[in-house]
Amino acid sequence: MTRTAVIGAGPMGLATARELLKQGNEVVVFEAGTEPGGMSVSIDFAGTRIERFYHYICKGDQPMFDLLEELGLAGHLRWSETSMGYYLNQRLLDWGDPWALLRFPYLGPIGKFRYGLMAFVSMKRRNWRRLENLDAVSWLHAWLGKHTYDLLWKRLFELKFHQFTGQLSAAWIWARLRRMGESRKNLFQEQYGYLEGGSDTLIQRLVEVIREMGGEVHLGCPVREILLEAGQVRGVVTVQGEELFDAVISTVPLPYVPGMLPSLPEQQLQAYRSIRNIACVCVMFKLKKPLSKYFWLNVSDPDMDIPGIVEYTNLRPMTEHIIYAPYYLPADHPAYSDSDEVFLDKVQRYLQQVNPQLTEADIIASTVGRYRFAQPVCEPGFEARLPPVRTGVRGLLIADTSHYYPEDRSISESVALGKKLAAMLGH
Repeated sequence: MTRTAVIGAGPMGLATARELLKQGNEVVVFEAGTEPGGMSVSIDFAGTRIERFYHYICKGDQPMFDLLEELGLAGHLRWSETSMGYYLNQRLLDWGDPWALLRFPYLGPIGKFRYGLMAFVSMKRRNWRRLENLDAVSWLHAWLGKHTYDLLWKRLFELKFHQFTGQLSAAWIWARLRRMGESRKNLFQEQYGYLEGGSDTLIQRLVEVIREMGGEVHLGCPVREILLEAGQVRGVVTVQGEELFDAVISTVPLPYVPGMLPSLPEQQLQAYRSIRNIACVCVMFKLKKPLSKYFWLNVSDPDMDIPGIVEYTNLRPMTEHIIYAPYYLPADHPAYSDSDEVFLDKVQRYLQQVNPQLTEADIIASTVGRYRFAQPVCEPGFEARLPPVRTGVRGLLIADTSHYYPEDRSISESVALGKKLAAMLGH
């Protein structure tokens, strides 16, 4: 039996802990936050328990389905027929299926054909390594042409990745297109899933199961240092003091690692520091009336500095209507330090621009959440420069959402990687 510390109580850390316990190990999970979940954490939003940052389930999320079955939660999975739109030239336009593409007013026949061909080929592609050293902007330009790229993609990229827009891997954007494209009931109807009770249903059940199996989950207990001795793990130092462990698995964002491991060689520490991330300021509104019919609304408007609006209750039905408006900003961007009120005022104006019938009296509540390391910047050749999970220190494994590459962040990918981490520790 190995005594193992797992750092981070997000889906990856909790999935890792459960797998280790199944193997017969002694496990303690340390979480800096006062609630489990990481980016999947839920909050009380004016009487509604809901995710701080929006989540959805795709048809291909098999690791998630397997875990739900194992935990007895498969019956909580629900599917909704949803739709996607574009807010462009102050118009709400359908998007995301062949009919919408054919009716789209700002593309000619050739542009529509090229877009449809790109979507079809992306769905059929399985070998992403041919895209690994290509940048996404050039790849999309080659498929779509400059006009279509500038119309539909340019502003979305620039509002999410800013100065890193030209440094994104084509493999990463392909994986995102494929995952969303495969989540369809049929060619003309997208379909996404959610859990009754939200992601909190899964997170709380994982914590409960870990404790039932003899594991420990300590909330509000950040790890200050991982102790090493003679090339192997000796333990951790937390706010509660020093604890001895045979192994440590870190699942928190890689930029936190150098602070916990000051004794590692500088070259190795620099590899963790070099993984760039975009921060997220996520604005939420609870409304009395719907904003639109769309679950996902891409926004390409020169007067709006957000890439999209997610109307979550068009996926998960509720009495009131929940809206997410995410701002993706480098942490050194001047706007990141703006007050919550600045973001709330802007998004309220944007919502009223999208739906002029929306009034201030229709707003029940609003709030703002921030996450410092929300989106890794996956540039061409990212796989080769990603620090390996095996650190060279006996009993020490380190991973975060960057290691999903080329896949994007999702609870399903967290679950899959958590199982791998537990298996790696035993070999």
